[in-house]
Amino acid sequence: MPDQLDSFTSPKTKSRPRIYAYSDDNPRYAGLLKVGFTSRAVEERMAEHYPTKLPGSTPPYTIVFNESAMYDDGGAFTDHAVHKMLRRKGFDNEGEWFRCAVEDVRAAWLAVRNRIENEENRDQNFAMRPEQAAAVEKTMSYFQSAQSEGLSTPKFLWNAKMRFGKTFATYQLAKAMGLKRVLILTFKPAVQSAWREDLCRHIDFEGWQFISRASSELNLDEQYAGADKSRPIVCFGSFQDFLGLNKAGGIKANNEWVHTSNWDLVVFDEYHYGAWKDSAKKLFEPEDEDEPSREEKEKFDPANALNESWLPITAARYLYLSGTPFRALNSGEFIEEQIYNWTYSD
Repeated sequence: MPDQLDSFTSPKTKSRPRIYAYSDDNPRYAGLLKVGFTSRAVEERMAEHYPTKLPGSTPPYTIVFNESAMYDDGGAFTDHAVHKMLRRKGFDNEGEWFRCAVEDVRAAWLAVRNRIENEENRDQNFAMRPEQAAAVEKTMSYFQSAQSEGLSTPKFLWNAKMRFGKTFATYQLAKAMGLKRVLILTFKPAVQSAWREDLCRHIDFEGWQFISRASSELNLDEQYAGADKSRPIVCFGSFQDFLGLNKAGGIKANNEWVHTSNWDLVVFDEYHYGAWKDSAKKLFEPEDEDEPSREEKEKFDPANALNESWLPITAARYLYLSGTPFRALNSGEFIEEQIYNWTYSD
């Protein structure tokens, strides 16, 4: 690790130093980014790099990265630490010019700033918003209380509109509770990209593994068999993936692992109560060969899902995510202690 990363303290500075990166329009620098350091405004420093640029003309460069060069303890680091990290990660360089993408610069900067290796080259490091932290705290408190009271498989509902960030907050809940096996079930497979991105790009979840139909050429059961069981595993799938039946009416052979595993948390995403029968065709990709039959649709009726008796999966707790859980709210299936609300007015 760079010298700056080996100490938990660093010299304080009153300046506001920056790490920046830019590309140059000159074909000679095609595919390269220059990573630099300045204790002044980046634009001011760029004027020194290009002193012959005519006033009002289009600059021959593009600033693609501009972040603080300070640790949380008030100390500072320089571009040399970021350069060393980029070289450690295998990126070729010509002096301060590196053949890499802006995401790679951000991942190296995060590693230096947080004094970690960031071996998976993660490039996101945002914190939970207050409402997300509140949802995690209330849910965790309820699950822990239910466990202490001996309640079997407690459930909790997040009644949260779009832009709440349910995927990121769900992962933070799992991390805070030390959960190692998380199963995401959805009626809307298109949301997979959001679940994958939040887990695989955020630095908080380094070491976590994501399994889904689209994330590998291997089948889901093969991915799970090959996963490192000592590290957290998140499995994402649609109901037709995991709960579909074979022609004989039994569990599909390549899905037996889902039913024999003990899940710490099962998450029902985009689960709009009362909408399953009427809008099943809209919720599933029409070209999906695993489109459930009419009998399966009846079996997956949300009215049955509320008591989970139909779900042939072993789980310690359930988390429901929906922006429009009108049926659940009106039926009283969840008491106040089991609901976190975040509306458009919030």
